[in-house]
Amino acid sequence: MFNPQDPVFWVLVSFVLFMALLTYNKVWSAIGKSLDDRADGIRKELDEARKLREEAQALLEDYKRKSREAEEEAKSIVEQAKREAEAFAVESRKALADSVERRTKAAEEKIGRAEAQALGEVRSAAVSAAVSAAEKVLRAKATGDTATSLIDESIRNLKGRLN
Repeated sequence: MFNPQDPVFWVLVSFVLFMALLTYNKVWSAIGKSLDDRADGIRKELDEARKLREEAQALLEDYKRKSREAEEEAKSIVEQAKREAEAFAVESRKALADSVERRTKAAEEKIGRAEAQALGEVRSAAVSAAVSAAEKVLRAKATGDTATSLIDESIRNLKGRLN
């Protein structure tokens, strides 16, 4: 079984000595410690990655919430602007209607004053014409001091009645 002539025997002896040497120099514990350190480093990296993922997820949720709030606020602003525009349009229509009504009344009053002025001018012209005609007729038919006093008195009375 253990034949020193057999190369397998010497490979076995070499292997056992190599393992003993590794054990004597505490290589196994160094390899274990190295593997443990590496496992700890990987665990820390995984924990850090998990924390970063959780933070990223929280930030994503926060941004989604802020996005929803911004959309709601934008909708609210648009609705408010629509209401204000409608109110402004109603107010503008009312102001325009009031302005048109005031201008119409002012125009009607102006027309009324112009009519009254024209009527006054026509009356005045008619009075002047009537007085002038009456004066001519009375001068032609009436003579003397009586006629002159009668004409002057009639003219004064006529002017007072027609104005």
